[in-house]
Amino acid sequence: MDTMFWTKIVGGFGGALLVFLLGGWGAQVIYGAYPEEKAAAEGEEPRQAYTIPVPDAPGAAPEKSQEELVAEFQTAFAAADPAAGQAEFRPCSACHSLVQGDNRTGPYLYGIVGRPVDTAVGYEGYSGALEEVAQVWDPIQLNLFLENPRGYAPGTKMNFNGIRNVQDRANLIAYLATNPGG
Repeated sequence: MDTMFWTKIVGGFGGALLVFLLGGWGAQVIYGAYPEEKAAAEGEEPRQAYTIPVPDAPGAAPEKSQEELVAEFQTAFAAADPAAGQAEFRPCSACHSLVQGDNRTGPYLYGIVGRPVDTAVGYEGYSGALEEVAQVWDPIQLNLFLENPRGYAPGTKMNFNGIRNVQDRANLIAYLATNPGG
């Protein structure tokens, strides 16, 4: 080993430490919170460096009533396109099948429209949360569930964020209704 070996190692660690410290200082300058002492000296309230918009903030558009949502869905369902619903089913097919008895992570959806809730033969992974909010999977219940599964049936095991577009939901339900038994 030459005499510069240890000098290079110590210099490398020192340089890395310098970059780390300068990076932390730069991040604090750019993203740091407004210092409380400065706010108090200027007679202001301490504030955040940035604000995050909240969807349910005051002044946001009022939510639609259940009746308005059902009426909107019925209009969309009357104009539903089962062929477009087939494309909407692709993400569902990761966990569900349209073949009777073919249970996967979720129960099969063969004949789901009009079928009683939690009755897929051979599927034992039901949480029971759906039985508390619905008895039969009619198009309206499916619509409410597919919009926001965890909001509709708190405690459901279905790990899906929902389909926000009412026409997409209507198309999917129309496609499921064309499935034998549906």
